[in-house]
Amino acid sequence: MTAAAKSGHPGGSLSAADILSALYFRVMRVDPARPDWPDRDRFVLSKGHGAPALYAALAERGYFPVEELKTLRRLHSRLQGHPDMRKTPGVEASTGSLGQGLSMANGMALAGRLDGRDWRVYVLLGDGECEEGQVWEAAMAAAHYRLDSVTAFLDHNGLQIDGPIEKVMSPNPLPEKWRAFGWHVVEIDGHDFAQILEAVEEAKKTKGRPTMIVARTIKGRGVSFMENEANWHGQAPSPEQAEQALRELGKGGAGR
Repeated sequence: MTAAAKSGHPGGSLSAADILSALYFRVMRVDPARPDWPDRDRFVLSKGHGAPALYAALAERGYFPVEELKTLRRLHSRLQGHPDMRKTPGVEASTGSLGQGLSMANGMALAGRLDGRDWRVYVLLGDGECEEGQVWEAAMAAAHYRLDSVTAFLDHNGLQIDGPIEKVMSPNPLPEKWRAFGWHVVEIDGHDFAQILEAVEEAKKTKGRPTMIVARTIKGRGVSFMENEANWHGQAPSPEQAEQALRELGKGGAGR
C-alpha cells in the first residue's frame, strides 16, 4: 500500500499488525455486512498514521474489497492517509491528531453504559503519542468513571518519527504510569498471539477499572531493513524494497 502510494507509515503499521489481526479475527464482535450494527464492539486507532494496518484488517475481514487497498492515499479514495469515519466502512473514529483517541473511546464506553449496551471498546495508542497531555486526562477520566469496558493497547515499539522516545520526550516508565492512573495493566509481547488473547480475556474479567495492555513491539516487524529503524516511521519503500519486504513476510517474517 505505502509503496503504491509512495507515502505512508509502514513501520508503526507493522508493529501493530499482530494486535489488529487478533482483535478483528478472534476478539471483537463485529459484522462487516452491517458496519453500523448497534451492538458491535468498537475500535479506535488513536495512532491514526497506522491506518495501513487497520485498512488491511478491515479488508481481510470483509468490510471492503482487498483490491481497494492499492488506492491508499489516492485522490477520491476511501482510504485516506488517516482514518476517516465518513468514508471508510468499519472505521469508528476519524483520527490522526495524536492524543485524542482514548477520549473518543471513553465517550463510546460512557454512551454504551447510558444505553444499557454491553459492547466493548478497544483503542490502540502509540508510545510516542503518550507524550501528549490529553492522553493522561483521558486516562484519569476512564479510571474515575470506572470504564471497565475500555481495553487499550499500547504499541510500545520505543521509536517515533524523530527517534527513540526516551530521547525525544520520554514518557517512561509507561506501565508504572498507567498503574498510577488507576488502570489495570498487563504487559505482553505484542507479537505473540497467545499473549494478546490471554490479555484480552484478563481485561474482560477485570471489573471497576479500564485495562491497559502494554505490548512490547518492534517497529517494522518482519522486514529486515525496517526493524527498529525510526526512519521507517513515515517513509514509503521503493518498488524493489517492497518486493523484498513481501518476500520476507511471505517466508514467515511477521509471525516468527
